Amino acid sequence: MMARRGGESSGSGERNESRRMTSRPRAGTDRAVRARIIGAGLAGTEAALQLADRGVEVDLHEMKPSKRTPAQVADGFAELVCSNSFRGAALENAVGAIKEEMRRVGGRLIRIGDACAVPAGGALAVDRDRFSAEVTRVVQAHPKIRVMPGEVTDLPPPEDEVETIVATGPLTSDALATAIRQACSGHDRLYFYDAIAPIVAADSIDESIAFRASRYGKGDGDDYVNCPLDRDQYEAFVSQLLESDRVTPRPFEEDRFFEGCLPIEVMAGRGRETLRFGCMKPVGLDDPRTGRWPHAVVQLRAENRERTSYNLVGFQTRLKWGPQKDLIRSIPGLENAEVLRFGSIHRNTYLDAPTLLDESFRLKGRPNLSFAGQITGVEGYVESMACGLLVALMIADRLQGRDFRPPPETTTLGALYRHVLGLDRAAGEDRGHVPSNVHWGMVAPLPGRVPKREKKTKLGERAVRDIEAWWQRSAAPPVAAVS
Repeated sequence: MMARRGGESSGSGERNESRRMTSRPRAGTDRAVRARIIGAGLAGTEAALQLADRGVEVDLHEMKPSKRTPAQVADGFAELVCSNSFRGAALENAVGAIKEEMRRVGGRLIRIGDACAVPAGGALAVDRDRFSAEVTRVVQAHPKIRVMPGEVTDLPPPEDEVETIVATGPLTSDALATAIRQACSGHDRLYFYDAIAPIVAADSIDESIAFRASRYGKGDGDDYVNCPLDRDQYEAFVSQLLESDRVTPRPFEEDRFFEGCLPIEVMAGRGRETLRFGCMKPVGLDDPRTGRWPHAVVQLRAENRERTSYNLVGFQTRLKWGPQKDLIRSIPGLENAEVLRFGSIHRNTYLDAPTLLDESFRLKGRPNLSFAGQITGVEGYVESMACGLLVALMIADRLQGRDFRPPPETTTLGALYRHVLGLDRAAGEDRGHVPSNVHWGMVAPLPGRVPKREKKTKLGERAVRDIEAWWQRSAAPPVAAVS
């Protein structure tokens, strides 16, 4: 296993080295207002900025650029290694509501995401390079944050008094993962696969076949490039997909996938029509050549503001590169596609958080050792930011002698908190801790009878209203924000 989604960009010539945690305070700094964070991904950088904005001196450890995971390609913080989408933007979507909740409570990375947005219909997608570069700039410019390059190979000792957050993401390095397992008394780690979608060059798409449109005309109406398939083309595509060679998992890796990010070949293996009701569904997309919905469609979403590259939406895959290229070029409109990045897979690691963590996301028996982000069993970019935000607020309250009051269960932030701790499970349910995106099923239902068509909108409106009320009465505000 490896490190995390995110990294440190350093041209300073500092020596990058593996390091063990010590409890030596920074010169002239009171231990009571210090914290260390391991991992400069989405959760780690959000937590670092939240704590630093509240006057806490933060040591942010990141193993890049001296070492990367197989999924990472750049040295910046908060690297987005899969899709460039933060998913739905509307309040009727739980992920849209949690983004708005983070805006209302001062989330730092969501504001940066807004500033780096690219057209994506009803979703918030970002230029991933600009997003990472801006997060890196803001973190490195903060006077309360000191970046510590080099791989961390061990956890701080139990007697250490410095607040520590482990935010190493879904690919924690081997040495640190071993240390975490030992700290958990040998409790078995869980893992699943997260697959990455391919990217193609915009100028290699044949737009005499592909057409620009957003589903049901949302957004600007042309945010996606759509490659239509008729019945015969779809059937041939599925057959080729199922027959294509795949990367063979290593002996210690069993096939265990997150349902929200299945490889396309796994979806197709569940039935020949599965893709037509998933990532290749044609509803809401009129092909201008026929005036009708196609039998199936492959959607491509812009990777950057300039729209020079596009990713294949929902096409995360573990196919070998040769067969993958052939499959992409079998899609109408992509016959001459230039593949800029092939899809791939990587193993993800997370804790059995309901068993191992307390109500403040601290390892039980280790009151100064917290975990944040995907290693806790939240799934997705936005959820990782939110988890980093929550853990930072918990620590800020602790350092200020305040009792942390979790967000209410009517909010998506509160729902995410409850998911990590297993509080959203039915009474007596024992299904283990399964990573999840935030969704309305986690949130307390609306009282009384509400028309189905209004339910999600009302859930979103209530979530934002309740998070604002919570924030006003219980949150520790920033005291030293630096943009």
